[in-house]
Amino acid sequence: MATTGDRRSARRERAAKRRRITVLGVFGELSITAGVLIFLFLFWQLWFNDLVVRAEQNTAAEDFAQSLIEAAGEDQSPAPSEEPADPAAPPAGTTAGDAEEFGVLTIPRFGDDYHAKIAGGVTRPRTLNPIGIGHYLTTQAPGEVGNFAVAGHRTTYGKPLNQIANLRVGDAIVVQTAEGWYTYRFRTLEYVTPSASDVLNPVPQADGVEATDRLITLTSCSPMYSAAERIIAYGVFESFTPITDAPPASLELGG
Repeated sequence: MATTGDRRSARRERAAKRRRITVLGVFGELSITAGVLIFLFLFWQLWFNDLVVRAEQNTAAEDFAQSLIEAAGEDQSPAPSEEPADPAAPPAGTTAGDAEEFGVLTIPRFGDDYHAKIAGGVTRPRTLNPIGIGHYLTTQAPGEVGNFAVAGHRTTYGKPLNQIANLRVGDAIVVQTAEGWYTYRFRTLEYVTPSASDVLNPVPQADGVEATDRLITLTSCSPMYSAAERIIAYGVFESFTPITDAPPASLELGG
């Protein structure tokens, strides 16, 4: 037969177990809540927020592209009378200084509504994060003999080069400036170390070689969510369409 002391001891043990269960339960609930909050933050930061920013950048780039066309229509200044050295050569496209916008990149493979503004420089806080695509200032202008090289994020901040690995041979890469549209065709993709700055040479990865072709180079980080390597996409110039003409068919997928 249980004594009074035994019953008291049993009650104390049950109370202690309840307290332990309560503490563990609260800790577990807090852990679950923290996990949900972290998941929601990552969902917002790495996916939904990027969708919002990408849509904003598309719209801003479309507006900027239209403003270049309208500005050309308002400009009534006479064309230069001096004949170019090579009449078949396209005019060199306008470029600009650090964080100054000057063009629009359109890659139909990335979607019907894909457009990204291009600005001078490749610093994250001034160009890549707030604007989208940055031009390496030491490289050539669009349409020039040599290498027009640009950079963009593959993840976060609108991820303008998120689909760079999806490019197929022959895909159009179109750069619009105040002069017109420069159509390049994608040729090759490769991966290099972050220190491989020779991909920006007039002839990529060749030191001291005089350029004869007009190239475009797109650079971004690889793999996804890492900066261990660089993914590089090269394109070769195909054609130039003056800003006063109708937009080229290359702005459409398959064009």
